[in-house]
Amino acid sequence: MRHSPELESDNMQTAVNSPACTATAGYTGPSIPQRKRIVVAMTGATGALMGIKVLIALRRLNIETHLVMSKWAEATVKYETDYHPSNVKALADYSYNANDMAAPVSSGSFRTDGMIVVPCSMKTLAAIHCGFCDDLISRAADVMLKERRKLVLVARETPLSEIHLRNMLEVTRAGAIIFPPVPAYYIKPATVEDLVDQSVGRVLDLFDLDTKDFERWNGWKKA
Repeated sequence: MRHSPELESDNMQTAVNSPACTATAGYTGPSIPQRKRIVVAMTGATGALMGIKVLIALRRLNIETHLVMSKWAEATVKYETDYHPSNVKALADYSYNANDMAAPVSSGSFRTDGMIVVPCSMKTLAAIHCGFCDDLISRAADVMLKERRKLVLVARETPLSEIHLRNMLEVTRAGAIIFPPVPAYYIKPATVEDLVDQSVGRVLDLFDLDTKDFERWNGWKKA
């Protein structure tokens, strides 16, 4: 349950004025560490399960998540998975409408540890490349670049045209990381989910987060 700012302010003021708090007003001990905070965006590209798995992994790792889903992401979730968009949104701590340009994640003053666009369509890639912030996803990504925060784009398209490659090069030069979900076959996957878990684990490696959900390369194994 999310409390209103007014209620939190009243509670905080009551606590500050209490005798117990007054007695320890000079306390300078260690503060409670703040949870990591990551923005997750899902677009209409195929691969909705990857975005869902990212949210599940971050939830398990106790990372605060802020989700933005495009209209076509919701449609793809329904088409490709057994999830309903409302179930996906429930996996995040906070969820925003893609047209809500006043959402907290639209501002550079809102502190985050980075953003993952998963899956990332070529349309969204193009918008990020040229700074065309016509929705909350491209705006939040633009904020990550201007504030020098980590931005990972899990680009889903093949084959790639010169336009796609040029856009990828330019956003990389601007500070983003292009992460095509290329599977590692040495894990000998038995299911599609094995491949998804490996890609999700490698994406979160970029944020120094270990899902422990996939096999890492440890050299050739003896037969």
